Amino acid sequence: MNGKTLIETKCLTKEFKVGSSNWGKSKAVVHAVTDVNLSIYEGETLALVGESGCGKSTLGRLILNLIEPTAGTVAFEGKVMQEMKPEEMRQLRRKMQLIFQDPYASLNPRWTIRDIVAEPLDTYKVYKTKAETTQRVEELLKKCGIRPEFINRYPHQFSGGQRQRVGIARALALNPKLIVCDEPVSALDVSIQAQVLNLLGDLQKEMNLTYLFISHDLSVVRYLSDRVCVMFLGKVCELGITADVYGKPLHPYTRFLLEAVPKPNPMHRKEDKEMLTGEIPSPVNPPSGCRFHTRCPYAKEICSQQEPEMQEKAPHRYVACHFC
Repeated sequence: MNGKTLIETKCLTKEFKVGSSNWGKSKAVVHAVTDVNLSIYEGETLALVGESGCGKSTLGRLILNLIEPTAGTVAFEGKVMQEMKPEEMRQLRRKMQLIFQDPYASLNPRWTIRDIVAEPLDTYKVYKTKAETTQRVEELLKKCGIRPEFINRYPHQFSGGQRQRVGIARALALNPKLIVCDEPVSALDVSIQAQVLNLLGDLQKEMNLTYLFISHDLSVVRYLSDRVCVMFLGKVCELGITADVYGKPLHPYTRFLLEAVPKPNPMHRKEDKEMLTGEIPSPVNPPSGCRFHTRCPYAKEICSQQEPEMQEKAPHRYVACHFC
C-alpha cells in the first residue's frame, strides 16, 4: 500500500483468565487474540471479518488500547502505546475513536444529544464557552444528517439509524484520524444500513479518515473496504486487497465464508455448495498446528502438527496455510 502507516501491531496477543481457582488448580485461559501482526494505512478502510467469537472486537479494543495486551505492542504513527506515559496516552485518544454496535445501548438515555456529542469536547476543554461547544455540536449533527433543531431531544425520540448518526457525530467531535467501527450497522434495518454506510464513506473522503471496520457481513465489507483481514479463533489466516480476496480466496476458511454468503440470483447458486461442518474449537483449548485443521476438509498430517506461517503470495496478499 502507498499510504503512510498509521497503526502497526507486532505479535499482539490477548489472553483472558476465566473461572475460579479452587484447590490449587490454575484458572482456564481464553486465547482471544494470538500473535497478530497488522498494519493499517492512512485513509484506508481495513475490514476485520470472521465468525462470532474469533477475536475481532478484542483486536479492535487492543488497537485502541482500551485493554492491555498480554504480549506484543501497538504503535500509532510509530509511537508504541505501551511505552507512553498516561498524559501522552490521554492526548493520543483524541486521534482514535469508536463507533459502537448497538445505537440503543451506546447513548445515555438521560442525556440530550447535545450533551452526548459535546462530551468529548468538554472532556478535553476544546472550547471556552458553552455557546461555542453548542455551535460545534450543531455542525457535527448537520454533517451526519441530523437537523440542528433536534439538539435538545433525547435518544428515545430517534430511530435506530438516527441514533447511530448521533454516535458517528460524537466519534467525529475531536477530529480523529482512526475510527474503529465495531459492527456499526448490524443492529439496523437493511435500508438504513445503506444510508449509514454511504455516510461513513462520504465522511472518510471529506475528512481523510481511517477505518478499522469490524463485521461478519461480507456483503457490507465488499462494498466499503479497501483491504480485508480474515480471522479464525484469534489468528489472522488471510489478508489482502478486497477485490483479490473476494475474486480468488486462498485460505480454505475464506473460501467457505464466501460460499456461505446468500446469492440473490438463483443462476449463481451452487447445488453442491460445500459447507463447514463441526463446531468451532474452543479458544480455551485451541487445536495444535493450524487452528482451522479440525474443520478443514483439505487438512493433512502436517496441519495438526505445525502452525503455518503467514506468507506473502502476491503483492499485498498474505495467507497462513501449508498448501496455499
